[in-house]
Amino acid sequence: MDYVINGTDEGFTTTEFDYGGVVTPCHAKAVQKFGSNVLPTLFSLVFIFGLLGNMLVVVILIKYKKFKSMTDIYLLNLAISDLLFIFSLPFRIYYSANDWVFGDAMCRINSGIYFLGFYSGSFFIILLTIDRYLAIVYAVFALKARTVLYGIITSIITWILALLASSPGIVFYKVQMENDRKTCSLHFPQETNFPWNKFLTLKLNFIGLIFPMMVMAFCYARIINTLLRCRNEKKNKAVRLIFIIMIVYFLFWAPYNIALLLQLFQADFSLDNCNNLSSIGVAIQVTETLAIAHCCINPVIYAFAGEKFRKYTITFFRKHGGHRLSKYCVFLYREPLERASSTYSHSTGEQDISAVL
Repeated sequence: MDYVINGTDEGFTTTEFDYGGVVTPCHAKAVQKFGSNVLPTLFSLVFIFGLLGNMLVVVILIKYKKFKSMTDIYLLNLAISDLLFIFSLPFRIYYSANDWVFGDAMCRINSGIYFLGFYSGSFFIILLTIDRYLAIVYAVFALKARTVLYGIITSIITWILALLASSPGIVFYKVQMENDRKTCSLHFPQETNFPWNKFLTLKLNFIGLIFPMMVMAFCYARIINTLLRCRNEKKNKAVRLIFIIMIVYFLFWAPYNIALLLQLFQADFSLDNCNNLSSIGVAIQVTETLAIAHCCINPVIYAFAGEKFRKYTITFFRKHGGHRLSKYCVFLYREPLERASSTYSHSTGEQDISAVL
């Protein structure tokens, strides 16, 4: 996601932007120092927790869920999207503190994987939102529409769209020497630099924040309206979870998108001086790390928040070392799975709630 422009009195000039350090005419040393000192630790934490959480989702889906519904298909694909995001981090951990030493081909591949994970993740969050919307608001129609086959077909289409959206990152990334540092960053043709910067930044904002929030706002408003008409003691919990999903997504992604827009339109906001560029550069690094950390939250709010999924997770830990963790994780033995499952009702209201929880 390395595309930014620098404003000058003579117009816009080509300056490649690298999230491991902002490259500006005044040499933003504060940004480079922050990147080399702080980012490796932050990226490492995201890598560890994101890998563990999403791998656990994949294991539970394969071992217990058996992909019996469209929701299972989308959860698997979301976990794969997050894992793609995560697998690009080891290269970025090294690159944030050192030169890019992995070659031009690996620069393009790693950038492509990064973008593919980002765009596909946004798309599958949208699909999961629509899946819940159909299950609750159009429950009868959903019986025919929410099938495993349709889930697979829409997932394939989604991956194709994500690959197309990621293609500029693969085409324009390359290795080049900048200020005595070998970088892996975006390089556009001189005559199309600003249009490409503007297009890619706005596309990232639209796909990564605006469109998902629009879909969530519409679908979840209809879902909440439907749930409030249900006589079910769990409806308050479901509504609360919906608000958590929207607020968390906004808080994790909005700061990064705002920082990118400030960087893109720096001249319009009179931010095109060394101090402001350095501040924006640090802000982009911090907010991007926060945005990447959302892949650690996805397993919690989309998978483990669900009652059935949580029960399968408890069962998994019981069978694989849960007795060793029982001293520290009392919830593993608080309630037998069979007893908890036996209280599950198949009433219409309960089915509506279960589509959210």
